[in-house]
Amino acid sequence: MKSHLIRENPPTDTSVPAANDASPAAASVDLTDNRLYIHRELSQLQFNIRVLDQALDERTPLLERLKFLLIFSRNMDEFFEIRVAGLKGQIALDHELIGPDGIPPKRAMAEISEIAHKQIERQYAILNERILPELVAHGIRIVRRTQWTHKQKLWVRRYFRDEVAPLITPIGLDPTHPFPLLVNKSLNFIVRLDGVDAFGRDSGLAIVPAPRVLPRLIRLPLEICEDGDNYVLLSSMIHAHAEELFPGMQVLGCYQFRLTRNADLTLDPEDVEDLAMALRGELYSRRFGDAVRLEVADNCPKDLADYLLKQFGLAESELYEVNGPVNLARLFRIASEAGYPQLQYPPFIPALPKALKHAEDLFQVIGKQDVLLLHPFESFSPVVDLLRQAASDPQVLAIKQTLYRTNANSEIVDALVDAARAGKEVTAVVELRARFDEESNLTLASRLQQAGAMVIYGVVGIKTHAKLMLIQRREGNELVRYAHMGTGNYHTGNARLYTDYSLLTSDAALCEDVHKLFSQLTGMGKLLHMKKLLHAPFTLKKTLLELIARETAHAAAGKPARIIFKVNALTEPKIIRALYKASIAGVQIDLIVRGICCLRPGVQGVSENIRVRSIIGRFLEHSRAYWFADDGEPRLYLSSADLMERNLDRRVETAFPIEGKKLQQRVRNALELYLTDNTSALLLHSDGQYLRPPTAGTEPARDVQAQLMEKLCGPAAGGSH
Repeated sequence: MKSHLIRENPPTDTSVPAANDASPAAASVDLTDNRLYIHRELSQLQFNIRVLDQALDERTPLLERLKFLLIFSRNMDEFFEIRVAGLKGQIALDHELIGPDGIPPKRAMAEISEIAHKQIERQYAILNERILPELVAHGIRIVRRTQWTHKQKLWVRRYFRDEVAPLITPIGLDPTHPFPLLVNKSLNFIVRLDGVDAFGRDSGLAIVPAPRVLPRLIRLPLEICEDGDNYVLLSSMIHAHAEELFPGMQVLGCYQFRLTRNADLTLDPEDVEDLAMALRGELYSRRFGDAVRLEVADNCPKDLADYLLKQFGLAESELYEVNGPVNLARLFRIASEAGYPQLQYPPFIPALPKALKHAEDLFQVIGKQDVLLLHPFESFSPVVDLLRQAASDPQVLAIKQTLYRTNANSEIVDALVDAARAGKEVTAVVELRARFDEESNLTLASRLQQAGAMVIYGVVGIKTHAKLMLIQRREGNELVRYAHMGTGNYHTGNARLYTDYSLLTSDAALCEDVHKLFSQLTGMGKLLHMKKLLHAPFTLKKTLLELIARETAHAAAGKPARIIFKVNALTEPKIIRALYKASIAGVQIDLIVRGICCLRPGVQGVSENIRVRSIIGRFLEHSRAYWFADDGEPRLYLSSADLMERNLDRRVETAFPIEGKKLQQRVRNALELYLTDNTSALLLHSDGQYLRPPTAGTEPARDVQAQLMEKLCGPAAGGSH
């Protein structure tokens, strides 16, 4: 598959004065030159395009390709709701913030619009020309109105009259019925009518909001279909029977549309007395934020599209005409069908490390050695089992845990509830402002409180993103601590879909650091000194900059020097400048950045020693690792933090050291597999393009996720392709 790539309108000349070392020549390089930085939102858009590209990769099973296409839809929804909305807000308030790339919001918006229009058009072309025909060949059909048989028409009419029509509230537009306030991302129809109604009204227009409680995809009964699975879209049903909603009127046209609104929450910490109560109010208002995008069916007449744009205060550039359903994410029902194993990734069973395979007492195992787990290839169950064991163990006195993303009925929350009910001191630091998980977090916080747990909402104005669990246990005359630290969330579902590290440890110094961090989160006091743990917003960025500078000094002294980072995003200007300086000094730098990367690699005289790769595959690459060669004594940290301003300056984050050659080597070996992947990886070039790495004709295909699965789960496990 040749990846469809779009240039990010990079400057024609990204070269800067050459510098060969860290001395005077390096000092002459202007590292604030905006040509050295890629715009954040444009980089995020490029990541979304890389996700869409997966829908064309024929090595990937068909239903998984459909999932990638639908994930692109979800990503674009959030991109408009948060990132585009933010840029629009800056422009509207005449408060344009210009980043290191030097691109003002108005120019960025114009480039985003051009790229997004092309990619959304391309998405529907992939769906209509590639995915749907291939699904039909396997007996999976979305049956269009023009294809309904007589029996299907009768069944659809009955379903519409029994299940749909009673819930629909059509709204005629006239002076007493102004244009309704429509919910963010809801399915709606604009209907052109002819005739005069019972009250003498003849405005000629109506809006039909589709009931949100109804499924958007309805399976047709087997007895009225040919073999396979056959579905009808709710939008098709409403189109076919629109006249029944307007008795005696003639429907001249019925066109679906969907409005995307600003969904970012705007809580002012200084005006909030009760965060939970304020957040509940904000969640309601999120549904009705300012409009940022209008999607309409591509057969919608221009005058109706213009009418809608005017109603929502949008420009023509914010109109997206689509050839298909306006909300493709609703097709996830098809993508998740269990009856087609040949069209899905093969199942696998996550492995257990040797030390845990027959362990009945996890405290005993962790008391003797640190246990490092790489999910999803290795099971997340030891983390849950440790918490369950702690909940029922009479020697356990207290449990403290951070919760960022999980759900109210998860096994993790169940165990915490059991522990609280058993009389243990349970403290949960629940981050209510985990974007799009706020409602779930409010529910789980309430459930924990009702069980008797102490629930803390972190620090006002600073999100608690660290992934920590601390268990305090009485063993003889001693109080012994056990900790879990992770790069991912306490969400058992995500642990099957995301790559993340977990460390289970009883290291006294590290557990003491975790205890101190919980004390800072729940109480008040001066900054406490940590022996091993790095934590934002205090020591994490400072220490990373120091370690980069140290590697730079090694290179300047002629010593071998290398840095490997694996993160989801890299945007922090000071970190980028430090990496540029290290590259100029001769440090070999490999960056595995799944999503946004504002650093521009391969620029002559600046970043020639930096390589950036993005890997998108079966599992979401979510783990963060920071590795430094450090003159033959490698330093390695795993972290909850990405290299972004928000993570390093405005969040509670942690980075925990991996000590001991055996565990360090495990992580290093995995990082090397990422760096030699020639199947899923794309390399970022200095002009902003992502391209496949060049490979020799005889070179074997290497897919890091398939390799890790085979290595950790065994040869029988399903590969990622």
